[in-house]
Amino acid sequence: MKIFVDTSAFLAMLVRDDQFHDLAKNEWTRIIDTDATMISSNYIVVETIALLQRRFGNDAVRLFTSDVQPLITLAWVDEKTHESALNVVKTINQRILSLVDCTSFEIMRQLGIEHVFSFDSHSSDQGFKVIPNNK
Repeated sequence: MKIFVDTSAFLAMLVRDDQFHDLAKNEWTRIIDTDATMISSNYIVVETIALLQRRFGNDAVRLFTSDVQPLITLAWVDEKTHESALNVVKTINQRILSLVDCTSFEIMRQLGIEHVFSFDSHSSDQGFKVIPNNK
């Protein structure tokens, strides 16, 4: 199984006072113990690093890049995917879906990924199966 990992999952797993921290750590461990392939995008990595650096400093960035990122297969956003996602952002007229969100959805569709490790509702709204089910 392929599982797309969202910024919200990375942050929940790494930030001890995040409301979903324990749930994220348990899910991360469960995924690692299976044969699932964890996939994320370079845009997710950029977003995650920016948030970690701003909120917690460079030690958090080093931890992410040395201990977490090597376990993830990166899907690089190419020009076609970027433009397709940007067109969605410009036409949906919603502030809640970012360019990063839209590129993630595009990549998941391109790669046939049905499951996403995430703690926001955007993925389920787009028809993806969100894990863990935190509702």
